[in-house]
Amino acid sequence: MDMLWNGWGDPARATPLPDTVTGLLRDLLGVKPREAASVRLTEIDVPPSPLADAAHRALLAAVGDREDRVRTDAETRIRHTRGKSTPDLLRMREGDVTDTPAAVVLPESHDEVVAVLRACAEHRLPLVPFGGGTSVVGGLAPGRPAAFVALDLRHMNRLLDLDPVSRIATLQPGLRAPEAEALLAGHGYTLGHFPQSYEWATLGGFAATRSSGQASAGYGRFDEMVLALTLATPEGTLDTGRAPRSAAGPDLRQLVLGSEGAFGVITSVTVRIRPVPRVRRYEGWRFASFADGTAALRRLAQDGPRPTVLRLSDETETLIGLAQPDAIGTALEQSAGCLAVVGFEGTEEDTAHRREGAAAVLRASGGTFAGEEPGERWAHGRYSAPYLRDSLLDAGALAETLETATYWSRVPALYTAVRDALTATLTEAGTPPLVMCHISHVYENGASLYFTVVSAQGDDAVAHWTRAKHAANEAILAAGGTITHHHGVGTDHRDWYVREAGPLGVEALRAVKRRLDPDGLLNPGVLLPRD
Repeated sequence: MDMLWNGWGDPARATPLPDTVTGLLRDLLGVKPREAASVRLTEIDVPPSPLADAAHRALLAAVGDREDRVRTDAETRIRHTRGKSTPDLLRMREGDVTDTPAAVVLPESHDEVVAVLRACAEHRLPLVPFGGGTSVVGGLAPGRPAAFVALDLRHMNRLLDLDPVSRIATLQPGLRAPEAEALLAGHGYTLGHFPQSYEWATLGGFAATRSSGQASAGYGRFDEMVLALTLATPEGTLDTGRAPRSAAGPDLRQLVLGSEGAFGVITSVTVRIRPVPRVRRYEGWRFASFADGTAALRRLAQDGPRPTVLRLSDETETLIGLAQPDAIGTALEQSAGCLAVVGFEGTEEDTAHRREGAAAVLRASGGTFAGEEPGERWAHGRYSAPYLRDSLLDAGALAETLETATYWSRVPALYTAVRDALTATLTEAGTPPLVMCHISHVYENGASLYFTVVSAQGDDAVAHWTRAKHAANEAILAAGGTITHHHGVGTDHRDWYVREAGPLGVEALRAVKRRLDPDGLLNPGVLLPRD
């Protein structure tokens, strides 16, 4: 099944907002219904592909002269236009296809990817790797107006090897996360990586963006799971990782992880796997304030016992009920304070032990047990928030998210700075927002803050959000946060990433790109500015 071309996920799961929510949006935020309906896919006038005949023939030869693997029809090209950020969706709903690829190429092996890269180099064609299409930071549109190729990896979707003694598996990059989990479960294992994009994102995309799943407290981030990678580049193949740890120079895996297709195309990934948990338990805890809850999460992250899932919503997010997005509109949360979702996965004995120990810490930190129902509701609706965003856009609201991370001592200042920047910018523009936040990932030394913003769209919704996003980016850097914790850099964060990395760091990365991609054809303008 293809993803909704101008929204998120499965079209059958899109549902309108309840009248109670649309009324709240109108009365609280001044949201007005959209004046015009979104264009239909069949109504979009896509110019003919600008791909030259010689380039078309070279791409066909690279994938075995199979016509179905080099597509230039309008619908396929539209479905590979941009990602799923709010600006991306707003442009698609208006029929803006200025970033539409000239062709979509679908290889099925490492050798075919190498051949495609060589064909693109020969014909000076920029190339953008395309996994699940779930980027929310402008990671799928090259930063310059030119004909380009989208490299769709969906046919590279096999489990290549599984070593139960070492508990590692090698998989191809085009596997969507549910497909990978099903293949591993057949052998009794799980990857344990469950980001909000889980249903649609791919393993290659997880590696290319340093993804972090909702169970990262227990399983770790995706970059912590990766033991080896194969990268196809215009200059050849880079194989990294032959042992779980090594002192043989700098770890070349780190050049690939987070590279977002700017250095090459990931064609296989070897990951750590774990046995499928026998028990999964999720529950809710209440805290009087976000500060109290944050202190409790820090104690668990630093001193244990650490749950598998550990999240904390601030007062506003708790009140609205966004911690359980599939239940929005059924009833507003009546209890004051902040809701924490705490989850445990593993064996019966291990889960019971950690759950008992964590409960003691949470109670000692001022927490009140809210039962299993809030946790189970969160688990049931954990992938629903993007569908809620679509419904908000349909209703005329502006809805978007952003995230960052910092050390524990800086969390309060970062939280205030970003919230204030968003509120001030949007209020000054005449659209006072609702700004919500939760701690989404915890570490011994710090945590990630994940913000959700809802307001009226204003006269130009894309420009409106861009101003707010830029203000939030400035606030993040000023408060000592990282410009992105798990969404990636793309083009939306690129200029702030350059400032975070510093001039010498950027030049070092440029040197890597010049060696692996001397013509600058791989995802140009993403991650690094063009020379």
